[in-house]
This record gives sequence, structure tokens and C-alpha cells, in this order.
Amino acid sequence: MSQMTSKSPKIQTPEQLARLEKQRVAKVEGAQALAQVGKEYVDVRKNMERLRALRLAREAEEALNPPVVVAKKKKVAPKKKLADAAESEPEAVAGE
Repeated sequence: MSQMTSKSPKIQTPEQLARLEKQRVAKVEGAQALAQVGKEYVDVRKNMERLRALRLAREAEEALNPPVVVAKKKKVAPKKKLADAAESEPEAVAGE
């Protein structure tokens, strides 16, 4: 009984080669997509930090210099004319 100890190279079918190529491309594209997502994450964090710094600076400025509040004048109802006032008062009981 003699066994062959040397391996002969396996012949791959075109379908197997296509599948391997597809897997290789997917792996490369996946790595690129993860890198892009990571970059976007960093960009968002930088923008959030910038906006936070602006907000804190604005709040500090407002704390040092509070805005001037102008009190609104109350609207005064127009005065009733004497004739209107007389009509709205109940009349005295006649016959007294």
C-alpha cells in the first residue's frame, strides 16, 4: 500500500474563483465603509465640541452682561365718556 504524500494542487472552478473574488471585494469595501463611518464619527464629535464651546462662551457673555429687559407699558382702557357712564349706572328708583 503506497500513499501519496505530496498534495496535488486543487483545481478551482470558475464559480469558486468568482465567489472568492466577490468575498475579497466585499472585505475590502467593508474595511473602507468602516473607515468612512469612523471618520464621520470623529467629524461629528469635533463639530459637537465646537458648538458646545460656542454655547458656553455665549452663556458666559450673557452671565456677565445680562440683557436689558424693558418693561412693557400696560394698555390703559380708554376713559368712558360721562354720557356712557350715566347710561351704564342703574337708575334711581322713581318715586322716592
